[in-house]
Amino acid sequence: MQIEIKNQDDQELVFTIEGIDVSLVNALRRIATVEVPTLAIETVLFVRNDARIFDEALAHRLGMVPLITDLDVVLSRDECDCEDYCSRCSVSLTLKGKGPKILYSGDLKSSDPKIKPVLDTIPLVKLQEGEELELEAIAQLGIGSEHAKWQPTTSCAYKHYPQITIDVEKCEACGLCADQCPRSVYLLDEKENQIKVVDLENCSMCNTCSKDCPNQAITVEGVRDKFIFRIESDGSIPPKQILTTACDLLSQKADMILDFL
Repeated sequence: MQIEIKNQDDQELVFTIEGIDVSLVNALRRIATVEVPTLAIETVLFVRNDARIFDEALAHRLGMVPLITDLDVVLSRDECDCEDYCSRCSVSLTLKGKGPKILYSGDLKSSDPKIKPVLDTIPLVKLQEGEELELEAIAQLGIGSEHAKWQPTTSCAYKHYPQITIDVEKCEACGLCADQCPRSVYLLDEKENQIKVVDLENCSMCNTCSKDCPNQAITVEGVRDKFIFRIESDGSIPPKQILTTACDLLSQKADMILDFL
């Protein structure tokens, strides 16, 4: 199996993976989406809420705020032996304000400076004149299969690596494929009077080019055992850590099967 990083930053990781079956790459996608643990607000204790929003609606909104997650700071609920939650398996965040004002995610004060909202600009509640809000939110580790608020990814997908074949004997370099391609994969080189593939990996294999080619000179296929994989993080965990954690979980699942057999 060969992996090549194509693009990497704090929010997105794009890589090619070769020599792997589609079932395994799909298993990796599913694990990265719903089994990599993250922190999210699970319990909200209201001291006072005069706002024109029900406690349940505000609690749901707080739960969907992505939190920067350090897996070395908090234990999972399965690892902790407390009955409900404690300082070992949870992080407390407080929210307090008096109107008129809008409270944002940046107004959440965390008991651990490492654990805080990914963005400070998410609006939570609008307080009118004289209205007050005070609450304590408890964040705990969970996985996306329990609730979407624990999903670390906003996008996690793969596609077969495209393979484009141009029959030079049939191609008349009319440029129709370059004009019709929605991804700008082709370029007509007027000097050489030739169609060139300039952005192969951007091809979505929609086959617009092959359908519109009057001489049927273009064939678009997917490489059977090579894929382009893209992971986009919500900011709670870096995309590279999502991938490595998903690989570790997949390896553990494989070991469990071997032990069972």
